[in-house]
Amino acid sequence: MAAPPRRPLLTLLAGLLVVASLATLAEAIYEDQVGLADWHQKYIGKVKQAVYHSQKSGRRRVVVLTEENVIASLDLRSGDIFWRHVIDKNDLLDQLSLSLGKLQSDLWHVLPDVLTLSSGGTILRAWNLPDGQMIWETNLQTSTASNPQLHVMPNSKVTKDNLVLVSAGRWIYAVSSIDGSISWEKELSLDGLETKQILQSPENDIVYAVGIARSSKLALYHLSAKTGEVLKDIQESLPGELSGEIVLGSDDVLVALNKARSSLFLIKFNSGRISYNKVHVSDLVQDLSGTFKLQSLSNGVIALQTPSTVSLLKLKDTDGLEVVQRFDQPAALSDALTIAEKDQAFAVVRHVGSQIEFIVKFTSDVSSEIIREKVNIDQHRGNVEKVFLNSYIRTDKSHGFRALVVMEDHSLLLIQQGKVVWSREDGLASIVDVTTSELPVEKDGVSVADVEHNLFEWLKGHMLKLKGTLMLANADEVAAIQALRLKSSEKNKMTRDHNGFRKLLIVLTKAGKVIALHTGDGRIIWSNLLPSLRASRFGVMPSALRIYQWQVPHHSVMRENPSVLVVGKSGAESSAPGVFSILDSYSGEELNAMKLDHSVVQIIPLTLKDLSEQRLHLIVDSNSNAHLYPKSPDALDVFLHEMPNLYFYSVDILANVIRGYSLQKSCDIEGDEYCFSTKELWSIIFPSDSERIAISETRKMNEVVHTQAKTIGDHDVMYKYLSKNLVFVATVSPKAAGDIGSALPEEASLVAYLIDAVTGRILHRVTHHGAQGPIHAVLSENWVVYHYFNLRAHRFEMAVIEIYDQSRADNKDVMKLILGKHNLSAPITSYAGPEVVVKSQSYFFTHSVKAMAVTQTAKGITSKQLLIGTISDQVLALDKRYLDPRRSANPTQQEKEEGIIPLTDSLPIIPQSFVTHSHQVEALRGIVSIPAKLESTTLVFTYGVDLFYTQLAPSRTYDSLTDEFSYALLLITIAVLVAAIIVTWIWSKKKELRDKWR
Repeated sequence: MAAPPRRPLLTLLAGLLVVASLATLAEAIYEDQVGLADWHQKYIGKVKQAVYHSQKSGRRRVVVLTEENVIASLDLRSGDIFWRHVIDKNDLLDQLSLSLGKLQSDLWHVLPDVLTLSSGGTILRAWNLPDGQMIWETNLQTSTASNPQLHVMPNSKVTKDNLVLVSAGRWIYAVSSIDGSISWEKELSLDGLETKQILQSPENDIVYAVGIARSSKLALYHLSAKTGEVLKDIQESLPGELSGEIVLGSDDVLVALNKARSSLFLIKFNSGRISYNKVHVSDLVQDLSGTFKLQSLSNGVIALQTPSTVSLLKLKDTDGLEVVQRFDQPAALSDALTIAEKDQAFAVVRHVGSQIEFIVKFTSDVSSEIIREKVNIDQHRGNVEKVFLNSYIRTDKSHGFRALVVMEDHSLLLIQQGKVVWSREDGLASIVDVTTSELPVEKDGVSVADVEHNLFEWLKGHMLKLKGTLMLANADEVAAIQALRLKSSEKNKMTRDHNGFRKLLIVLTKAGKVIALHTGDGRIIWSNLLPSLRASRFGVMPSALRIYQWQVPHHSVMRENPSVLVVGKSGAESSAPGVFSILDSYSGEELNAMKLDHSVVQIIPLTLKDLSEQRLHLIVDSNSNAHLYPKSPDALDVFLHEMPNLYFYSVDILANVIRGYSLQKSCDIEGDEYCFSTKELWSIIFPSDSERIAISETRKMNEVVHTQAKTIGDHDVMYKYLSKNLVFVATVSPKAAGDIGSALPEEASLVAYLIDAVTGRILHRVTHHGAQGPIHAVLSENWVVYHYFNLRAHRFEMAVIEIYDQSRADNKDVMKLILGKHNLSAPITSYAGPEVVVKSQSYFFTHSVKAMAVTQTAKGITSKQLLIGTISDQVLALDKRYLDPRRSANPTQQEKEEGIIPLTDSLPIIPQSFVTHSHQVEALRGIVSIPAKLESTTLVFTYGVDLFYTQLAPSRTYDSLTDEFSYALLLITIAVLVAAIIVTWIWSKKKELRDKWR
């Protein structure tokens, strides 16, 4: 009997192969999957200037200029960003204004343009208000000035004569607001002149320019608004030097502050003459302390502001000043806002207890108030720093007022009718450091709802979901239901997960505020503006330096919450005393704060812990003394036991020297057992005429290395040189220390060093001729990758150096390894001077680089990827295999089996390798890689003006199933396989029976 046909079985197997191939392809990321495991947040930074545009119909908006060099248009109703531009840091924005733009032909309506002045008064741009497109740009050929002025000349008609005046130093330019053409330019004759004020009389076509020369000479120029011709100039020498701060007191009176900031000059212009009257500030305002500044409010009203008080002064007929009102609480004032033809209003926002008070006054009658409202705000926002007033017409035709308020923590609020309409946490645009914290463990018998919400919120959420199910919810309730679902989703829970994806990102901002973000959706869990880093508390400008993990208790042993340490300085000087602040990682509560009695020059986190699991830190001061923290007997015992093995180094870029130190028990401070003196062991002094230190890098303290050996294609073993004391230093020639193109290829060179930080031994040195910075580098395991510019090739390059320990080359005999006759377990010391082998290679790279990092995983098994922040403000993940120095143009069969990629002259840029997808992290500054518990995955956080977070699997998720995995397909496949086995077994039995009957 013939055998049964096998076509059904082959068809079945083919189908299974197709199913398996589909399961493999399902690991790709599609467009609709973007955002499931990542988030992107846009910010603008601390607002410096703001101008309103409230048209009768359509969108009401405010245009702002920020300290992060951003110009943006915000929706007045919600605070959302309509459009924004992040300008390069080399083109700093100076001034912002609105000018008359083109006439809208459909509605006979003039839509203003946004004007920005930048680069010290040398670049003037006009932007389209609705969409932010640049209309024109004009370069003004003048030297950069410290205080350039931008003045829009008033004109009710839209013509070619609508002029914008720009003053920078001795130069004054008149530019057409329609097309940016320069109508006229004038260089004033007085040497050393700095123009301080530009004024224009509405009655005639005369422009008045007021300036100061050599700090003591005042000059007034009358210029023709049409031609720029100087019609008259008046000069007068004043007794004493001026600080350069001049404000307009009235139409013919200027008020200037002297250099000692103790007296005011009332300068009056009368019939072509200048007269002045000197008034001592102490005679006007009693008990005035701290630095103060002047602000003009029109109609003869001037504000004298200090960090803690505000005094309103009024010009008297006798050329004097009188105090009309004083606020003793910290307060901020807005500029005067024109309400009627001759009526102007201004706002005062001050702190009263736990609230802020919003007061609006007319300049014509300072004693009376139009509005006085109290607004509740978060106390962790600090004091009010800036106020921008705006008016609107109520339904009863009366004037209403709202104010844009900039807080001490750089946040932005809109207050109106006694409440905060919206707020923006724009301090997140100025992050200086990042650390992480694990979330609490979900305990048995405790629901996640008890951890996240109180009972009322829990019941409210269930009621909303019930209404949504019954289709009884309105639009607001539907939005609330969606927000609840997002918050209660698996990735947004407030407990840690078994994969380690849910964490807290704890960031430190420039303002001294600590903010905890949830990795699930980027929401703010808590925030705290540290009192020890608030300028309003101490009268000096403190600086936040770093944030570290302070205590990470083991959850099965201790019940304390983890905590973080914030280190800062109470001033900008290197000798300024340091400040410490310890915060609870779960609540943000400040547990301890102290002002140190020494400066902070270098912070050295140690791998040591005391019995309470507090991490030890060394603080090196300006006297080269090292101070141990925490100051506890247990920490001291642990430190003294390990002190003989502790070394550190310092890089002095100004002195062009690197020094290595050890620690000694003695200290210059008597009675302080936690203070240790340092002993210089070695130094490397680079010759200043040929080399300048550009960058230094070392390995991450928490980096995990899986194996110290590397097996190559011919089954040989190479041992990595793994030392946490390895330091990478790059120097450039003095002429190549500037921007790209500042030196000729023959004058430029870059030298890369690998240095042992314990002995100062130079392990490797390589010179790149014709190369210059900017240089970015990352050091991991036994390799370093650095990026620079090749002047000869006119292209960017990336170079890699790998260093191997040749002293362990004999450990390749299997019998020696079995018998224990090897030196793999011998202690490694830098003083032994191991013989090293170095392999290096360089490649062309397409992009300029802003930041570099390397992926970190829990066990160090997963392949490494370089995270490269490109000039386009995106993050590229580049496989380290592309930067293997053993790549060759024709790899052998063994090298191909090892996975070595054939050599090409440039590194590939694969569009799918951008981890930020289509998003841009504007003004990208830093990239942080955080290991998850899942070995295949790392968490990537990128910050600049924007924030971006994502999960990255460099070798794919080989140790878990993805969220999109089809379990139904898996069950169907198993069922089909079982059915195939049964059918095959039946066929086999039938065939066996037929064979027996033959």
